[in-house]
Amino acid sequence: MTTHAFSCPDGVTITGSAEPEFNTILNPDALAFIADLHRRFNPARTALLEARKTRQKALDAGQDPDFLTETADIRAGNWRVRPVPADLQDRRVEITGPVDRKMVINALNCGAKCFMADFEDASAPQWTNMVQGQVNLRDANARTISFEDTARGKSYALNANPAVLLVRPRGWHMTEAHMQVDGEEVSASLFDFGLYLFHNHEALKNLNSGPYYYLPKLENAGEARLWNMVILHAQEKLGLPVGTVRVTVLIETILASFEIDEILYALRDHIVGLNCGRWDYIFSYIKRFANRAERILPDRAEVSMTSPFMRAYSRLVIETCHRRGAHAIGGMAAQIPVKGDNAANDAAFAKVRADKEREVKDGHDGTWVAHPGMVALASEVFDEHMTQPNQVERLNGFSASAADLLSPSTGAITVGGVRTNIEVGILYIASWLRGQGAAPIHNLMEDAATAEISRAQLWQWRVHGATMGDGKTVDAAFLQNQFAEVLTELKANMSSEDWVSSRIEDAAKVMRALVMDDKFTEFLTTPAYELIK
Repeated sequence: MTTHAFSCPDGVTITGSAEPEFNTILNPDALAFIADLHRRFNPARTALLEARKTRQKALDAGQDPDFLTETADIRAGNWRVRPVPADLQDRRVEITGPVDRKMVINALNCGAKCFMADFEDASAPQWTNMVQGQVNLRDANARTISFEDTARGKSYALNANPAVLLVRPRGWHMTEAHMQVDGEEVSASLFDFGLYLFHNHEALKNLNSGPYYYLPKLENAGEARLWNMVILHAQEKLGLPVGTVRVTVLIETILASFEIDEILYALRDHIVGLNCGRWDYIFSYIKRFANRAERILPDRAEVSMTSPFMRAYSRLVIETCHRRGAHAIGGMAAQIPVKGDNAANDAAFAKVRADKEREVKDGHDGTWVAHPGMVALASEVFDEHMTQPNQVERLNGFSASAADLLSPSTGAITVGGVRTNIEVGILYIASWLRGQGAAPIHNLMEDAATAEISRAQLWQWRVHGATMGDGKTVDAAFLQNQFAEVLTELKANMSSEDWVSSRIEDAAKVMRALVMDDKFTEFLTTPAYELIK
């Protein structure tokens, strides 16, 4: 740790290492900009996080979410968001991924309309990952980015017409431990947002684009209003017109689905669309109702976008967005091409095709894929059914009741589902601890959201003594046996050297604690961060 390597303004401390070019990102003016954001807005951030705890207590006591009576006028009003910029009119296929240098180049070159560079669920928040990611995005916007893969003898550089870049900062709940302001760890949201805006707004203007963001894990319109205040202040501080910053909000929490209009309204000068973050949404449903036995979900494989409560949510997002002039972006296809197994590969492509056909026919204006190999297929489906850049003017007349959004999926809990959750959770956390936030596991691209589903389901099943299809109970003893068997199988397939470097034992400790603790942990990344920061 080399605090002396950075020239810090008063009250600012950097405890992260100074790698090449980090000083150009963490220069005194940029650090002062972040410190100003933190001092102004961190008290409101922490108050909103406390409000989440209060809301959780009400949910635990049996209160169900509902649409707010006090904001009925917003839902009934005839208002629309600020017009969408020209380079965000066509978002039919977006690819997402971490911010490492080769990934940034490949994603921008892959033929997708947009690339969401992800500092959040697809990136492990190691210090070097987070700051090097800012270097990579700055170079991408300057059109100077390149990468030499000496091991493979390959060179990477941007094509002539790269995808439009959007950036997802970390959520309100996270801090960046390596930067302190007046003795406090800085908000990771403000760190990621502020550094990208500070270093890229001029280059993006020269590209006839702008600083575009995805905002994750908002629970309500109050949290959206805080983002709006941050954006307004940041624009003013940098001398930028209102509306320079544009955002897409992920509707990936169950509570946010009851305040879709209100979130759009709170950010109406800056928002361009909403996204159906399906995996986080399922996790949020389990988390918010973790102490409610009547809300238990079946095996993860049984909960899809065709499940009634998920379909209601996605259709409500579409209808609300289009009423307000905003784009509705569909969810992630986690499938990846399967090498060496034609049948499995055909099945993966068929699932992606069906998913994208449902989205575009329902009215989505675009969709997400996790792998460049799925871009052409998703583009083909949207090109066939959406010949114009978007379908924002399409209204379906859909409405959803609270019951539509809350009724859990039906289906079985199985031993296979338990084992899959254990294995995926352990393997993903191990990858995360090694610094890789997106991990291909069993032909799916897993990120933090899918690992969250895995451990949350196991916790809820254990606490409520869920019964499996064979009549057995998911209790602590059963889960301990399953953990042991999964670890034995994983170890048997590795050399002793690979086992040590894999960090699977560390991951298993984290996963087991998350599943077995008396109290439900809000995010697995919170305890796991202690092992990498």
